[in-house]
Amino acid sequence: MPTIIETDRLLLRTWKKEDADSYWRINQDTKVLEFLMGPLTMEQVREFMTQCNAGIAEHKFGLFAVEVKESGEMIGFIGLNIPRFEAHFTPAVEIGWRLASDSWGKGYATEGAKACLEYGFNVVALKEIVSFTVPSNTRSRRVMEKIGMRQDLAGDFAHPNLPLDHPLSRHILYIIKNNDN
Repeated sequence: MPTIIETDRLLLRTWKKEDADSYWRINQDTKVLEFLMGPLTMEQVREFMTQCNAGIAEHKFGLFAVEVKESGEMIGFIGLNIPRFEAHFTPAVEIGWRLASDSWGKGYATEGAKACLEYGFNVVALKEIVSFTVPSNTRSRRVMEKIGMRQDLAGDFAHPNLPLDHPLSRHILYIIKNNDN
């Protein structure tokens, strides 16, 4: 499957059939699931991979499988995505990532996200990219700040796919514009 973005240490590429087992394992890890709704089934993993590849084919961007060049290991995803819900900032393109917990702390999310921002602004010609998470997800917020995103202090929102009283409902919004980088 083709590589879309290459960094010093990573290949961001379309998903391969053989990625399913690794991505399923990532989505069973309680550390990875801390700010998510729960583990994914193998059927959900395969559907996710299919949707990602379809989005890449249609838009020339998506949530790319991340492969470490040195080992060939697929460690999760980093990429650009169109949120499928309505909020005060949509329609929009978001940047996001989900990596295996044993890959955390190595700078992979920041490295891949910087490359995705560059790709989104310079290849796809996006004018703005957003990201969002729950306030307590300090690891993701740190990546957002390292790649130059700024918190929209008036941008907090209740995630429309969750009940208002759900502990993961409240989200904070980060934004970067093409001329910011």
